[in-house]
Amino acid sequence: MLSKFERYPLTFGPTPIEKLDRLSTYLGGGVEIYAKREDCNSGLAFGGNKLRKLEYIVPDAIASGADTLVSIGGVQSNHTRMVAATAAKIGMKCRLVQESWVPHEDAVYDRVGNILLSRVMGADVEMVDQGFDIGIRESWENALEDVRAKGGKPYAIPAGASVHKFGGLGFVGFAEEVRAQETEMGFTFDYIIVCTVTGSTHAGMLVGFAKDGRQRKVIGIDASATPEQTKAQVLDIAQKTADLVELGQDITNDDVILNEDYAYPIYGVPSEETKNAIRLCARLEGMITDPVYEGKSMQGMIDLINKGFFPAGSKVLYAHLGGVPAINGYGYAFRNG
Repeated sequence: MLSKFERYPLTFGPTPIEKLDRLSTYLGGGVEIYAKREDCNSGLAFGGNKLRKLEYIVPDAIASGADTLVSIGGVQSNHTRMVAATAAKIGMKCRLVQESWVPHEDAVYDRVGNILLSRVMGADVEMVDQGFDIGIRESWENALEDVRAKGGKPYAIPAGASVHKFGGLGFVGFAEEVRAQETEMGFTFDYIIVCTVTGSTHAGMLVGFAKDGRQRKVIGIDASATPEQTKAQVLDIAQKTADLVELGQDITNDDVILNEDYAYPIYGVPSEETKNAIRLCARLEGMITDPVYEGKSMQGMIDLINKGFFPAGSKVLYAHLGGVPAINGYGYAFRNG
């Protein structure tokens, strides 16, 4: 599905799938849980899901003659960290807008984790006191204009790379990769669990798995706390991506499965249940998830298993999208483990 698109390699190759035996057993053993480790996908600044997207965006950035990648996210954005790493790797400058998307008051929140890494990698970081929104932001547009005004040639990468024209391609590739691994393992996954916020990871998976009729087996766990906006954006990206890859079938609103039950209390703030899910996974499997994204999708998967959502014998693939550096911004919450 992706053969006609140019790809700039930023990852090690196919990411491993591992069975989470101890977590599966702890949750009753009726469901087999596997994790696809996107958090281990690259040597660039701890990797993560954004690199799959950027692999299809970088060729366009280079072809445009740009000298500066310009993007936006919250203070502890995984995406902006990956844009900074990518800029360093390909020899471009990087301008990042970091908005105050999370009402979090840890004393070192803006000095550790993702934003620390971005600064170490040489990104020009601008802090902006604006609240959370997955849409196009004025502060980002202003940064693009500022780069131009100073003689630079910016390349625009929106939040999460999601509404970029190539933003969904990387996770179409994820689905193709999973199918190849399923052939090797001798079985197919019944469900795929993914955290959903800006939408292109979920949208790309949806399109990729639609090829074999599994688009509604991709269960998005909302972490945005703005589910209507998020679902609409997933649908829009999925439809545009389907056209781009010539899927040959329509993607409809009913194909977007988004569970809204675990985003509380608000984007970027973990509930006690989220923190307990992070601890449980860490203590049973040594697999670390973060308070913003993966902790909430882990919480959702655990709760759905406990509620009997998945039929007995189901094989569930948890997409670990990375983002672990953000946990450093939540040091007080986890001060006792």
